[in-house]
Amino acid sequence: MTSIGGAEMVDWNLAVATAQRLMRPGPEVSGDEARAIVAELRKHARSSEEHVRAFTRMYGDAEAQTNGTPVLIVDRVGWVKANVAGFREILKPLLGKMQDRRPGGIGGMALGTVGGKVTGVEVGMLLSFLASRVLGQYETFAPATRELPAGPVVPGPGEPRAGRLLLVAPNIVHVERELDVDPHDFRLWVCLHEETHRTQFTAVPWLRDHIEGEIQAFLGETDMDASTVIDRFREAAQSFAAGGTKEEDEADEGRSLVDLVQTPAQREILARLTAVMSLLEGHADYVMDGVGPDVVASVAEIREKFQQRRASGAGRMDQVLRKVLGLDAKLRQYKDGERFVRAVVDEVGMDGFNRVWTSPNTLPTKSEIAKPADWVARVHRRSDS
Repeated sequence: MTSIGGAEMVDWNLAVATAQRLMRPGPEVSGDEARAIVAELRKHARSSEEHVRAFTRMYGDAEAQTNGTPVLIVDRVGWVKANVAGFREILKPLLGKMQDRRPGGIGGMALGTVGGKVTGVEVGMLLSFLASRVLGQYETFAPATRELPAGPVVPGPGEPRAGRLLLVAPNIVHVERELDVDPHDFRLWVCLHEETHRTQFTAVPWLRDHIEGEIQAFLGETDMDASTVIDRFREAAQSFAAGGTKEEDEADEGRSLVDLVQTPAQREILARLTAVMSLLEGHADYVMDGVGPDVVASVAEIREKFQQRRASGAGRMDQVLRKVLGLDAKLRQYKDGERFVRAVVDEVGMDGFNRVWTSPNTLPTKSEIAKPADWVARVHRRSDS
């Protein structure tokens, strides 16, 4: 825990408890159905490895992929616990810096205790919203363990961290029923997408450290104390809640609550992170649809209905939360990134596209995601000259 004198900046256990208390119930399934679903997801995760490697030609370290990055079938609470463990690790430097700036004495400890609980509740509320929507996730900064912990944990000194693939069974079942698609095809289709993420990180060993470095640089630029951070977030939230004129709404289009608390340096870092996340998400969508026709009989129907679901969103509150959390921007990453990958593969083939994984310098910039020809000209002209 990031704490001094027992006062935490974030009460992570309270975050988990809050999320669990507010979480929507999952779809009703019998015990036998649940066991069958878990078994099928495990089977599809294994079969997806071969399909994804063959299509992408990203073989990497097969031993590391199979044995070093476990596949965990989780419920919504399990997804929350796994993400809290990751949050605690990745946010540790920032929270430590904010902790050092807290006033000393009884007043500082009281501020930490109250602030930690308030923040824990807020984090739990956000996680409860997300926990019913995520189908799967490659957890990049997870502790190296095959089983989910009973509570949040942080790796000990020297303990390695390795990714793990999470498949959120109740959410997959919920969506397949909502879309009224073949459940067996849909489960395989989801596994193809998530397996692509696992392949990206196991076949490109420098990728995890690069992304973590960018995130830490982003957090390192936060030169504020805890109370200032809370005030900035509160002001941003209030601006969304109050609404604005049509011109103000258009000016804020696509901006999330996180965008409103960035420094200029953070915006530069975020542009690079946005580009790499667009690449990873778009690549997964491209692979999922590329492999799909050969192994998922109803892939066309699934893709059409799933795209309609992505575009439509839900009620007003859901749309507001999506905007505040930046989820609309994530949806654009799928589309923009997939368009980039498709254009590059059409131009230089899969092997030519795979030069993107050579080093951080060959990753596309945010402008190149929008203009794939510029990436092809930069990377292939330099490499072939």
